[in-house]
Amino acid sequence: MNFLSYIESKRNGQLLAAAQIQEAVAAYTAGQIPDYQMAAFLMAVYFRGLSSEETRALTLAMRDSGEVLRFPADPRPVVDKHSTGGIGDKVSLPLAPLLACLGFRVPMISGRGLGITGGTLDKLESIPGFTTQLAPERIVSQVQQLGVAFAGQTATMIPADKKIYALRDATATVESIPLITASILSKKLAEGLDALVMDVKFGTAAFMPTLDKARELARSIVTLANDCGVKTRALLTDMNTPLGRAAGNWLEVRESVLCLENRGPRDLQELVIECAASLLVQTGKAATIEAARAQALQCLASGAPRQKWNELLAAQGADMDAFERKLALDHTAPVVRDFKVQASGFITRCDARVIGEIVRDLGGGRMTKESVIHHEVGIDQLAKPGERVATGTVLARIHARTQGEAEAACARLKDAFEVLEKPPPPAPLIVEVI
Repeated sequence: MNFLSYIESKRNGQLLAAAQIQEAVAAYTAGQIPDYQMAAFLMAVYFRGLSSEETRALTLAMRDSGEVLRFPADPRPVVDKHSTGGIGDKVSLPLAPLLACLGFRVPMISGRGLGITGGTLDKLESIPGFTTQLAPERIVSQVQQLGVAFAGQTATMIPADKKIYALRDATATVESIPLITASILSKKLAEGLDALVMDVKFGTAAFMPTLDKARELARSIVTLANDCGVKTRALLTDMNTPLGRAAGNWLEVRESVLCLENRGPRDLQELVIECAASLLVQTGKAATIEAARAQALQCLASGAPRQKWNELLAAQGADMDAFERKLALDHTAPVVRDFKVQASGFITRCDARVIGEIVRDLGGGRMTKESVIHHEVGIDQLAKPGERVATGTVLARIHARTQGEAEAACARLKDAFEVLEKPPPPAPLIVEVI
């Protein structure tokens, strides 16, 4: 194979055949193509793009670079949800046990956070004893028995995506929509899904800053996934404001439990229910979205998903006594400090990007993949746009390792909030469904 000619072809805007893309992915995964050549190819793709046929070929080649999950015949559909990432986005945690209780099989293959975006695996690893390292056969057996499993991408699953994503991250080619589409769907197709719901976020703290770019990505993913036989929908959701009232690994686990107890923040519950309702409709388990919402709400209120959560934790090694003791504590960080408003009025802005940057710098996120995560730090009790506040009202509570870090975070929170005399116009959380 002359990979240089492939680079030249893509640089010049020419199309590659599916067999050429498959050959290149296999060769790179096997170490037969050097990083500098693949980096040049990725940059050519960044500027020239890929056709829908090329994107499909890349996705399938990456999926087939390693093991895939194979589930036995079963009336329960295999489903999953994927988010493009945001601040306070803990939807997967309460959604997975809810879906299991609604009669789905849910192999949640999740990732870690990088930068200001939190990762589901980091949140789960704040639970004492919980392990996310499951072999493919363990994932299948647990999902068959319990209905749900949370796991990280194994060494033998989609190795091409691991190598290519790491290179994209180091070569400023992450934002390419065909490459994003192939990366996401190669992982999801490897799960053997029947249906997928995407949460594609836009706003100040989102991967896609504008609604138009989020729509473009959503359409790319939905079109290809459906073409590959996975019934897929995408929700376009606002990420200008954090989701829920907590951001930070353990704080988000606590809030997820509140959601499972039907006591969670309204916006978090809305998105959890909407994801579940969409999958009910996509798989024919509900005739209309209204009926599906009612079914999901009734299931959540029954308490069964909270019990399923406990079963899931126990199955993956959690120390349940330690978990419940930790859950009962008001806080687990060494230092907690209130941030209070200096004037009365209405909250008109709670900037998700600023909140995310503060949580990262407190130690709750990664600057690099090697960064050590401090699970207990973060921000909770967040006030939300539209709420009326009086002088001295707590707008947020900082959880930090030291007094100095708490004070620094407090000073920066002034840039996150805006309080004015008039309330802002209402902004929907879910803006569009594709």
